[in-house]
Amino acid sequence: MNRFVLATVLAISCMGAVGGAQAEVTEQDLRADQQTVGDVLTNGMGRDLQRFSPLTTLNRDNVENLVPAWAFSLGGEKQRGQESQPIVYDGVMYITGSYSRLYAIDIHTGKELWQYDARLPEGILPCCDVINRGAAIYGDNVYFGTLDARIVALDRKTGDVVWNKKIASYKEGYSYTAAPLIVNGLVITGNSGGEFGIVGEVQARDAATGELVWTRPVIEGHIGTLNGEPSTMTGTLNATWPGDMWKTGGGATWLGGAYDADTDTLVFGAGNPAPWNSHLRNAGTPVEGNTGDNLYAASRLGIDPATGEIKWHFQTTPREGWDFDGVNEVVGFVDRDGNKRYATADRNGFFYILNREDGKFVAAYPFVKDITWASGIDENGRPIYNENNRPGAPDAAAEGGKGQQVFAVPSFLGGKNWMPMAYSQQTGLFYVPSNEWGMDIWNEPISYKKGAAYLGAGFTIKPLFEDHIGSLKAIDPNTGEVKWEYQNPAPLWGGVMSTAGGLVFTGNPEGEFMAFDSETGEKLWSFQTGSGIVGQPITWEQDGEQYVSVISGWGGAVPLWGGEVAKRVNYLNQGGTVWTFRLPKQLASVN
Repeated sequence: MNRFVLATVLAISCMGAVGGAQAEVTEQDLRADQQTVGDVLTNGMGRDLQRFSPLTTLNRDNVENLVPAWAFSLGGEKQRGQESQPIVYDGVMYITGSYSRLYAIDIHTGKELWQYDARLPEGILPCCDVINRGAAIYGDNVYFGTLDARIVALDRKTGDVVWNKKIASYKEGYSYTAAPLIVNGLVITGNSGGEFGIVGEVQARDAATGELVWTRPVIEGHIGTLNGEPSTMTGTLNATWPGDMWKTGGGATWLGGAYDADTDTLVFGAGNPAPWNSHLRNAGTPVEGNTGDNLYAASRLGIDPATGEIKWHFQTTPREGWDFDGVNEVVGFVDRDGNKRYATADRNGFFYILNREDGKFVAAYPFVKDITWASGIDENGRPIYNENNRPGAPDAAAEGGKGQQVFAVPSFLGGKNWMPMAYSQQTGLFYVPSNEWGMDIWNEPISYKKGAAYLGAGFTIKPLFEDHIGSLKAIDPNTGEVKWEYQNPAPLWGGVMSTAGGLVFTGNPEGEFMAFDSETGEKLWSFQTGSGIVGQPITWEQDGEQYVSVISGWGGAVPLWGGEVAKRVNYLNQGGTVWTFRLPKQLASVN
């Protein structure tokens, strides 16, 4: 349903006041997003997901002069977690909200131009709150996904529906929460629902019509499609999956992907295998002829954007048994020796470096403390397991059939979860929002039922330290050394941004939006937003001034799944506000 707060004619006139409506967004515009500082066209501030701005107007010497410019309330009772990253183009900001809403906002005034509310059916099955992580823009359309597993294209100027397509069946546990990715006129989407025995998949649609071009399931044994016809099987049937378990194998591609223009490759992560109980998948003790790795769950995949064929894969957690999804973003960068690399901070607690040409393993470093499930990563990139820290097989003689309980670190919410890290081209460091926690975890009997939770495990999350859980770490990707660390009492669950002005921005659940010195980690500025920040900051230049925006609104997986950790932060207020700050021209040179 569309609701115009301002008439369409007024919306167009407001955009015209910026200096004339701009042409439609092209592939070349998306490719140059990081270098064009007057807009933000892609999730990640560039499709390599570095979340780095070359702007220097706002810097470590004047950030104390950053002041609010306007605030926009998402309003109503529909608060909950707000994990969106804004898109900015042609004088308008586009931001998604909880319960599958999308807003167009005048960037000069903070006034709403139009709003679209998806008509969500009864019975949706979102795993981890009713969140949405952002939109995409291309041509004259803006695109976003909905909790009932649909992808919608809207006219960017009016909010009218251009097309609305089904990704999968929400009745089977599918949903969609990531920002879409646009590449060469294709809208690329993943899917969510890994806790319901779904099958992870990447889909590509024609941006103009919404018609499917190709599909690529990411679990072995499933068949992809190309131009409406069957293409190739993913992997080899039963090579790493026993019996029919591949049919409900999980591997949700729920965080979306990156695009590496240098190698013309989509890079997507695949989530946990289903069920969590590794013994039911013959992963605890692999059978002869079956490795038990359960490909391609808990993996990173390189995919051909034209055909959907898998170019390469790297599995971070083979024989996964702790819910260590492999979806975390893969960021392209160039190391100090000039090598083109990928970096990814996994839920399993290790920070991986991969080769960008073929996804081959280069190095891995622990980035959280006291990891228990593995003693390290071997020269081939495989974990060196501590098998006594794998949850035990279900025990028919035990109460409830529970297997042996273990205390595993990190918890299933991860050394790092969905919240995106940033890379600075200035310092060569990654800024990783991490958490220090563990979990009691045990396995239980489970059988698959369509649309029902399919875990086969129980858990209780516990903090490791009394004084902090969250930890923002500056990591040298060449050595794994942590150059500095900011510790936060509550978990960190929001995105990070870095700038050439020597700044790193992020927020915390206590409501603080903060700027740090990228070299030293000194906190230079903060602003209380009134609710927890789990959104993703951006920056852009407007009328000769630098602006910074972030959405505030506590929620997401932590209050739903966090156990003892959730009790620590149950006093935090929900909310839904876009905060936009600017550095006034007259204060840009004032220290």
